[in-house]
Amino acid sequence: MLHISELLQRRILVLDGAMGTMIQQYKLQEADYRGARFADFHKDIKGNNDVLCLTQPHIVEAIHRAYLEAGADIIETNTFNATTISLADYDMQHLAYEINLEAARIARQAADAFQSVDKPRFVAGAIGPTNKTASLSPDVNNPGFRAVTFDELQEAYYEQAKGLVDGGSDLLLVETIFDTLNAKAALAAIDQLFDERQSRLPVMISGTITDASGRTLSGQTAEAFWISVRRPHLLSVGLNCALGAEEMRPHIEALSDIADCFISAYPNAGLPNEFGEYDQGAQEMKNYIRDFASNGFVNIVGGCCGTTPDHIRAMAEAVQGLPPRPRTTPPPYTMLSGLEPLIIRPDTNFVNVGERTNVTGSRQFAKLILNGDYATALEVARQQVEGGAQIIDVNMDEGLLDSEKAMTEFLHLLMSEPEIARVPIMLDSSKFSVIEAGLKCVQGKCVVNSISLKEGEAEFIRQARTVQRYGAAAVVMAFDEQGQADTIERKVDICERAYRILTQQLDFLPQDIIFDPNIFAVATGIEEHNQYAINYIEATRLIKQHCPGAKISGGVSNISFSFRGNDRVREAMHSAFLYHAIQAGMDMGIVNAGMIEVYEEIPKDLLQLVEDVLLNRNPKATEALTDYAERIKGGGRVLQKDTAWRSESLESRLSHALVKGITDHIDDDVEEARLSYSSPLAVIEGPLMDGMNVVGDLFGAGKMFLPQVVKSARVMKKAVAYLQPFIEADKQASGDQSAKGRILMATVKGDVHDIGKNIVGVVLGCNNYEIIDLGVMVPAAAILDAARQHRVDIIGLSGLITPSLDEMVHVAKEMERQGFKIPLLIGGATTSKTHTAVKIEPQYKGPVIHVLDASRSVAVAGALLSQDKDARSNYLLDIKADYARIREQRAGRKAAKNFLSIEAARANRFRPDWEQYTPPVPAQPGVQHVEAWPLEELTEYIDWTPFFATWELAGKFPAILDDEIVGTEARRLYHDAQSMLRRIIDEKWLRASAVFGLFPANSTDDDILVYENEDRQQIKAVLHHLRQQAQKAPGLPNYCLSDFIAPQTANKQDYIGAFAVTAGIGIETWVARFEKDHDDYSAILLKALADRLAEALAERLHERVRREFWGYVANESLDNQSLIEEKYQGIRPAPGYPACPEHSEKQTLWNLLDVEQRTGIRLTESFAMYPAASVSGWYFSHPESKYFGISEIAPDQAADYAARKGWTEEEAARGLSSVLG
Repeated sequence: MLHISELLQRRILVLDGAMGTMIQQYKLQEADYRGARFADFHKDIKGNNDVLCLTQPHIVEAIHRAYLEAGADIIETNTFNATTISLADYDMQHLAYEINLEAARIARQAADAFQSVDKPRFVAGAIGPTNKTASLSPDVNNPGFRAVTFDELQEAYYEQAKGLVDGGSDLLLVETIFDTLNAKAALAAIDQLFDERQSRLPVMISGTITDASGRTLSGQTAEAFWISVRRPHLLSVGLNCALGAEEMRPHIEALSDIADCFISAYPNAGLPNEFGEYDQGAQEMKNYIRDFASNGFVNIVGGCCGTTPDHIRAMAEAVQGLPPRPRTTPPPYTMLSGLEPLIIRPDTNFVNVGERTNVTGSRQFAKLILNGDYATALEVARQQVEGGAQIIDVNMDEGLLDSEKAMTEFLHLLMSEPEIARVPIMLDSSKFSVIEAGLKCVQGKCVVNSISLKEGEAEFIRQARTVQRYGAAAVVMAFDEQGQADTIERKVDICERAYRILTQQLDFLPQDIIFDPNIFAVATGIEEHNQYAINYIEATRLIKQHCPGAKISGGVSNISFSFRGNDRVREAMHSAFLYHAIQAGMDMGIVNAGMIEVYEEIPKDLLQLVEDVLLNRNPKATEALTDYAERIKGGGRVLQKDTAWRSESLESRLSHALVKGITDHIDDDVEEARLSYSSPLAVIEGPLMDGMNVVGDLFGAGKMFLPQVVKSARVMKKAVAYLQPFIEADKQASGDQSAKGRILMATVKGDVHDIGKNIVGVVLGCNNYEIIDLGVMVPAAAILDAARQHRVDIIGLSGLITPSLDEMVHVAKEMERQGFKIPLLIGGATTSKTHTAVKIEPQYKGPVIHVLDASRSVAVAGALLSQDKDARSNYLLDIKADYARIREQRAGRKAAKNFLSIEAARANRFRPDWEQYTPPVPAQPGVQHVEAWPLEELTEYIDWTPFFATWELAGKFPAILDDEIVGTEARRLYHDAQSMLRRIIDEKWLRASAVFGLFPANSTDDDILVYENEDRQQIKAVLHHLRQQAQKAPGLPNYCLSDFIAPQTANKQDYIGAFAVTAGIGIETWVARFEKDHDDYSAILLKALADRLAEALAERLHERVRREFWGYVANESLDNQSLIEEKYQGIRPAPGYPACPEHSEKQTLWNLLDVEQRTGIRLTESFAMYPAASVSGWYFSHPESKYFGISEIAPDQAADYAARKGWTEEEAARGLSSVLG
């Protein structure tokens, strides 16, 4: 008979359905539960389904047989609550082993009766979660209390597993996991049993996502759950219970994406109704299960609560003939977890381990723990996380403490604080018993700090096995039987020896090994200590080469111990040491983020002294730094307002206020209207809508412009907000009756840009559409859930960056899959009618329309929601015909388009005369950071033309101010912008920050190699670029950005620059304030100005780079118009834009400059920048460098690019979708 793992590679297996649901159908009474054996038992036992294995075994076997007849490949034993802990509710804990033994025998007997070579049947020993939780307190007033200990759970699970194995189970299933710490106790018990018996059975794991939050009851995400329970040789991981298949789908998809074992899913029969019953029938559930299978999510399917043999029969039919999900080999990343995952990828750069929750390293923390002030001690932990610690180190090694007790108490409290518990924990102690006490408190995947060979291989192996049993990673010290390693050779030898033992004897994952090659204090006055920093750095480099996959850590503050008490010197030492150690391969370190100076900002004289000590460059270095340390111990014009309109009728005043955007008197006028009209709703439907209709007519006729419309919307919002309390109190009418339609709008997942979307919302709102704005970075599931909840008539998607196009395609697919029929509108700067027709519209059978700008949105919405069915039908037929024509033209053009092969395109590259050209050397190489760039300086660098384009006012600045059509409104808008700009500067609404760097570089084909330093021996980063591939006219080259950097073969030393700037720091507070005041105009105006300031900062910084920092045109003197027209030498292309259209290269730029740490600008998962008012890019200095576009590439270049990036075919298709045909 095939092993189950072999069978799972061939087909999808079917698990049985609910045992409890079937037992309920027998309507058993107390006497039935008791049977003859327990007729005189002292306690009621009805409801104890597990005891039926002893009193009614024929019923249990009959249920098994029903599921086997329905097609189940795997049946679960009737032992969900058969642990001593759960059985104690009935005083039957002494029966735990017997119940599990008999349950397995019953299932075995049933399975054997249906066994065949063609269809083997398997018995899964079911291990439930118990009725107690190890991670949560049942007492809200005592968060540190636990109703059960890890040891109690492990003992209970051990007895259960033993009975299940002895009874003949083929595999064990730990299921319905709502607390991962309980599951870890079960896995530890199973490992204990298997080790004792020197044999193993397959183990399945199944968690429970409790609600739409996507988390377990104890707070973990699906990804964090997987990382916590991941073990070598695990058969499967999956989800069951709590959710129906429809609600479970996104979480199974997420698990399928990350897990390297088989995937199981056995949901409930929908969600329970108001009576706690399950209504979803077998055929309905069959469709969901077939969707799981056809999308390649699963290897095992089945049912949980509410499912019956009919459901299982339908599922077996649903997956018949469909291929199973292939097992994946995920990248060998180090994965840790708290409530959330921490995945250390190659681009993670450096992981900061917070050191302040350590009694040996923090006097403040030690005092708090010794005094029992755990509440304040938790605040220290919280500050570490808020300060950027990605892991927090917890150490309780103090002579006056009961360290195990203190570790347990503190971690129990910490686990009750989600803001802290979201990050992984490093359990730090010189006593392994203290570490093990900590492992029993934490549900996430921890790091043990530490184990070593100091007590010999046998003890090292014992401790490592224990670490494995708890599913943790381990810090391994460079320490053996001879003592701590201090030379390069000893550090490397010990780590290599430990690596061989862990990976070859124990099957330890290399990425779960974190070496600490010992950071020792330098500048102690002892000569042999002078090499300690160099020894660590060089050993790090060699260990990373000889121990692939392993990580390197260390206690950074040790290096500066000689200068304790002198924070300025210590901060500089930490920063300089990390600078060199990270380049050598150091991945993480225990360090107080507040005790690190920015390397580039260390005073040059201090940096020289510090690096002399760290790198042992000068025999007098210690003396010089010690001497240094000793020395530093110790009003505008007044406008006359026109008030004549205030004497007009109420209706005229309201209309005037709406058309002119005047809010000064709106509350008074609306109150007067409320008293005059029959109801508050009548005010909205009457004079207010009359006024907005005037606005809509003027806008449609081109007699009002967008800035004016937004101001009108501000007035309308204020008026409605004033009436809202009265409307809610008024029982006569519903405010929904007046709207033309309900439109949901969202910027898609991964994108943070919303100015255009907000403007469209305002315009539609002005035309009496109800707008539901979900904001930015909204996942597809949230969009569609909200669409159903609000019963919207139209969904509108917005996006600015190219990855948003893929997300829009995904949303369209999901709308089709979920059976939506409503129209889908597509808009945003990166979208196009062509992309909508070719990529989006074919995915959804409902109407899909690209909306070019805000002015078109009203007409489109009106046509889609028209009461004239013939007109609506004709409109949609015209759109579909137009989009079909575009697809045909595109296909024809594509067939006719001539592409060169990538080799031929490279042969036709742009070739500067490198022999006659010497690249300029930067005057100030390296990375520099400006924390707060003066905004006043940027005003003269603003390019105002795009500002007016944002408001859909066409024309170049300054000519637009005198334009015959839009000039009057342009001048008003410009005046408002200048007024707000003045306030932004004077009142410091926004802060601008910049970071940039200039690096040695050379090119090789289409890549640019960025070097660590001027010796150009070590590569710091590789920048991947694309090349134009369309066939050009004779004499025209196929450009790639790498053409502008001297190739390695030219023997020229060239350079490249990188930058990232923002002017959006602080914007959220002001936008929220304006939106709270219903002032969309000011909110949009502020965002538009922040964008302009960011672009101005990019322009000003580039100017200074050319003239000062790189200095290749020191005498350049260009006015702002010349800068706007790009008349300078060199270019600054941005990743994601025409010359380098692939967005993920931003991550390389972020790593080079440590952008997020230095400026606060972060990248979303789709590589959008946040704050949105941010700009980034590369600097090229070559005088012939120029901007160009890459609109399309051929598949051979996509494959070549994927190989250079280390991408899969799927990743390449997604990343290059904007240019790949």
